[in-house]
Amino acid sequence: MAATKHNSRSRPSLKHEFVLEAMGYTHIAGLDEAGRGAWAGPVLAAAVILPLDSETASALRDVNDSKVLSPAQRAACRERIVRVATAFAIGAGTTEEIDALGIISATRLAMARAIAALPLQPDALLIDALTLPNVPLPQRVFNFADSISLSVAAASILAKTERDALMQALDAAHAGYGFGRHKGYGTRAHRQALRGLGVSPAHRRSFGPVAALARGGQPA
Repeated sequence: MAATKHNSRSRPSLKHEFVLEAMGYTHIAGLDEAGRGAWAGPVLAAAVILPLDSETASALRDVNDSKVLSPAQRAACRERIVRVATAFAIGAGTTEEIDALGIISATRLAMARAIAALPLQPDALLIDALTLPNVPLPQRVFNFADSISLSVAAASILAKTERDALMQALDAAHAGYGFGRHKGYGTRAHRQALRGLGVSPAHRRSFGPVAALARGGQPA
């Protein structure tokens, strides 16, 4: 299935899941990632298969793109998603894999791992932004899919909340960088910590600001 472009953001629904269901697919997984643009930590992906009925849409009416929700809203939505979902799983691309393969390949790897970890295997996929050429399943790919597809929005919340918890753990393991606050993204405080403390094992050395410091320069 070819990728589809959407120029405007909309509230997520089961519209595209129902289209695939009408085509004969029964277990449709939505996929999204968290942490792709961060300077530190892994990239995580979630895969979510939802029941395709009106009760699901009602139960998950507050589910949206994780970026437009507060931490408290994401936590509340996560509880409902894991209760309602037919199946869900998380996959990761490690910091070492990001540096060795590049962030796009590592993100695809994380998504493939999330699919493989599902207790119920899907027969079609709805994905935010990236195609998965090594996954032999029908795929519909949308820009801003996390604001279009309810399954993808649910995946975005699971990936984000899982990664935030992981970055809290990294904050305890690598004190002083503020991972618990900025989650590894390139904030001013993160730049200052890099200048003062240097590069930690959690950092992505292939990313420009981190690479500059690793070479003896200063993060941009």
